[in-house]
Amino acid sequence: MSDRPSRCLVVEADGGSRGNPGPAGYGALVRDADTGEVLAERAGAIGRATNNVAEYQGLIAGLRAAADIDPGADVDVRMDSKLVVEQMSGRWKIKHPAMRPLATEAAGIAREFPRVRYSWIPRERNGHADRLANEAMDAAAQGRTWEPPEPQSPEPAPHTAPTTHRLSGWMAPPAPPTTTVLLRHGQTPMSVEKRFSGMVDAALTDVGQAQALAVAQRLRDVSFDAVYCSPLKRARQTADALGRDYLIDDDLRETDFGTWESLTFAEVRQRFPDELNAWLADPSVAPSGGESILDTIRRVTAARNRILAAHPGGRILIVSHVTPIKTLTLLALDASPAVLYRLHLDLVSISTIDWYSDGPAVLRSFNDGIHAAHLVESGQ
Repeated sequence: MSDRPSRCLVVEADGGSRGNPGPAGYGALVRDADTGEVLAERAGAIGRATNNVAEYQGLIAGLRAAADIDPGADVDVRMDSKLVVEQMSGRWKIKHPAMRPLATEAAGIAREFPRVRYSWIPRERNGHADRLANEAMDAAAQGRTWEPPEPQSPEPAPHTAPTTHRLSGWMAPPAPPTTTVLLRHGQTPMSVEKRFSGMVDAALTDVGQAQALAVAQRLRDVSFDAVYCSPLKRARQTADALGRDYLIDDDLRETDFGTWESLTFAEVRQRFPDELNAWLADPSVAPSGGESILDTIRRVTAARNRILAAHPGGRILIVSHVTPIKTLTLLALDASPAVLYRLHLDLVSISTIDWYSDGPAVLRSFNDGIHAAHLVESGQ
């Protein structure tokens, strides 16, 4: 006879903070591993906290829900927080004092099961738990307590969901896509010196102004249903050169690098070595006083969803920055946050994505800067 438990449960958990620290919440769900059926959902607001605290609260809620269902089952925990996964797996030390009691509590619940395994998954595969966390934060902002929805038909697990594969040139889509043309801003003094310039409101250099005029000439005959722009000066000056009306969307701004702002990578390495290593290893880690890559992905995703909903089948120009444009690219490719470190994006380059309502997006071009090739670019 096999001593394998009769059941395996999957816990998907997430948490987030709008400010890091800021108003925070968690979300978790339990699935039957064999059928993918959602057996339980948990979510709640936890007041002011960091992303990592909220993620641990999501883990705890998910483990408790699994224990309520079947304490004799094996449990597979799946989270997009590499920090929590590595710490709970015993591979990373828990240095932050706020994390230790939460990890201890989670470990105590986990010991009640025959076996618990922890796995990292890309953020795109953890959308259900992320949605629950955001619903809890939204409810708290409205003075309400999150309540689970009425039971619905079983939801298939992410890996079993049917996928429509669109082979470019082979299938005629039933409806036209919404096309986003993504334009990075022109050169600034900060880009010349390769300094972190997330929220530093730097202006374009003379070369940057010339780059903006070059891309304006490239796009002069292209019709757009709308133009959206980051609120930062370097993006607005680039958009101004186009000679078109545009809308400001705050969620299209660059990542806030906190205490790293205006420093070079080498200077950050020298002054904040542990913080930099953690940031490079885990997209949920934020520089002191700044925001994490996952924070940026969340808000850029929200901006994309608003823009696509407002302009179905349209052609939209978005003037933004490195991280938001890379984020839209990884969303189109259904890639993990790690892809952000493997993409290079030049100043005033153009990237184009088709977003289909009935299937996956298509990246049509990336980092096209031929219009500014004649201009000297002194740096990123």
